[in-house]
Parts: sequence; structure tokens; C-alpha cells
Amino acid sequence: MRKALFILFSIMMLAGCSSNASKNNTGGQTAEVKTQNASAQADSKINEYQPNPQVTDDRSLQKVNQTFSDDKDEAVLKDIKNVGKTYDIGSIELTVRHVKLIHLRPDYSMIDYFHVLIHDEEFDFVKIFVEIKNKSSEKVNFAPIALLKTNTGETFDWKKDIYLEELNGELDGGAAKAGNLGFIVNAASGHAHNKEAEDSKKTKDMKWIEITTSDVFDQNHKKIRDSQKIKIEF
Repeated sequence: MRKALFILFSIMMLAGCSSNASKNNTGGQTAEVKTQNASAQADSKINEYQPNPQVTDDRSLQKVNQTFSDDKDEAVLKDIKNVGKTYDIGSIELTVRHVKLIHLRPDYSMIDYFHVLIHDEEFDFVKIFVEIKNKSSEKVNFAPIALLKTNTGETFDWKKDIYLEELNGELDGGAAKAGNLGFIVNAASGHAHNKEAEDSKKTKDMKWIEITTSDVFDQNHKKIRDSQKIKIEF
């Protein structure tokens, strides 16, 4: 009788250990799956192009002086920097894929949109493609570019972004975003005070940009990580 009870007890213990091991493995797999899903989300957004309502598709522009046009704009690539660097800012993983300097000639149908930002009929802008991943399980608030500075002496805040792809703001735990941000540079109007200053600035080449991210905030709007400066040279 005692032997039978001992065997039954041993079987129950083994079953309990097996169940716990299964739960622990599932928990580990869940964390791994979240990370994989975040990467898959970003990769999907990179590979599946979503047309921007304001700015033409520049994916084919990979060499200086290449041109692409559609019903929105004509774009000419003036410079490109394939960055491919990842920066850890608290729970945020920010990857800067590339930076392009593009000359844009908007179609007549787009003039009203751009006239809010600039009165020139054509202009240069800096475009940055980024990926953002939240490595934590908690919701955070973050903006990949709060400020952008150039070696030509211009400074822009996030409100000057021409792409408006909703990369700023809340990011759920384990979630990811990917997309473009763009800022009009070397503008003849709105940044210089006289023609001499305009001409001087126009002759300067774009040598570098400096990105300042936002701070990272938790879901209660409490700062949990300071902003970071990222300098990118062409």
C-alpha cells in the first residue's frame, strides 16, 4: 500500500514540474515573440511602401543626381548617407537607416500645402528614414526628432516636418514604427534677414545634421530617460 502511494505521489510531482517547466518556456517564448513581432512590424513598413500624400516616393533615388517624378513632385537626389546605426535611448531602440538631401519641385496641385512652410516654388529638404522599437512591455511617449540642426546654421523643431507620418507620440509595449521625417533647408525665405545672408547660406554645402530626440516619457507623462543628440555627417 505504501509503495503504491509513493508511486502515485512521484507521478504527481513529475507532472507538476513538467507543467511549471512548460509555463516558464511559454513565458520566455512570449518575450521572444514580442521582440520578433516588433522587428517584423518595422520590416513590413520598410518593404511595403505606403504612399505619402505630400511628398513623392524617393526609394529609387540611390545615386546623386538621380531624378524621380510623379503626380505630386519632381525630386532630384543631391546627397545621400546610408547610416544604418541603432541608438538605445532607455527602452527605445532608434535606428536611423539613411539620410537624403533632395531637391523638390512640387506640382501645382501641391503648392498650397508647401506655401504654408515656404514661398519658394522649389527647394531642398533633408529626409531621414527611421525605425523605432519599444523594448519594454509598458507604453511610452517618444519623438525621434524633436529638433534638427544643420551646419548651415538652421534649426527646426518637430512641427516643421513635411511628411506627417505620425512617428511621434505613444508607442505600446513591444510595438514598432517606421517611416520618414523631412525638413526644408536652405530656404531663401523665412530663415535669413537679407539677400547677402541668403546668398552666403545658399553657397554652403550640407555637411552634417544634428538630431535631438525627445525625452522618453512613461504613460503617466513622467520622464524616464533624457533625450539624445545624434550627429550625422554626409
